[in-house]
Amino acid sequence: MAPDDRNKPWVLEKFDPSWNEGGLLEVTSFSTPFHKDRELREYLQEAWPTVKSALKEFGVSCKLNLEEGSMTVSTTRKTRDPYIVVKARDITKLLARSVPAPQALKLLSDDDISCDIIKIGNIIRNRKRFALRRSRILGPNMSTLQAIEDFTGCYILVQGSTVSAMGSFVGLKHVRKIAEACIKNTKDPISQIQELRTKLELAKKYELAME
Repeated sequence: MAPDDRNKPWVLEKFDPSWNEGGLLEVTSFSTPFHKDRELREYLQEAWPTVKSALKEFGVSCKLNLEEGSMTVSTTRKTRDPYIVVKARDITKLLARSVPAPQALKLLSDDDISCDIIKIGNIIRNRKRFALRRSRILGPNMSTLQAIEDFTGCYILVQGSTVSAMGSFVGLKHVRKIAEACIKNTKDPISQIQELRTKLELAKKYELAME
């Protein structure tokens, strides 16, 4: 490796369909359940044509079953990228938690974006305490949530007993740490944001970047 290459960031190459012109040998499918509440069902039914069209471009088929409350994605003969069906599965997981379709579909086109579904409902049994601690993640007028998004670079949606996040691996790691610590009541989100802010400021200085 040349000396000049050592400091260059590792860049993931975008998948080229020509790498796998023969397609996949076997069919892979994933099914994601969702709650049958009226609002979510109506939204999924409305957004499904957009989701279906986007997945079709990557050779992935999908099916929405409103009666059973499930979304299924499968590879087809036109699928070239073997990992695309995993992204499609993650999209259905986000949709099941009310993440808007345009936001969830960003997983298809950007390899630098991943998602994390953080289950916070089983951390504490007392529902009143859970609701109070969850509200701390949001903050007054969603101010705390906005600050977390700004400093982690992630999209975050707090819905029911889960926190859905989309962003870089590093950003997602910070979001999970903040959310779980808040529900466990081990550290307040504001203090964690301040710590993260300090780390980001130090990282800008070359001599302190690794400290």
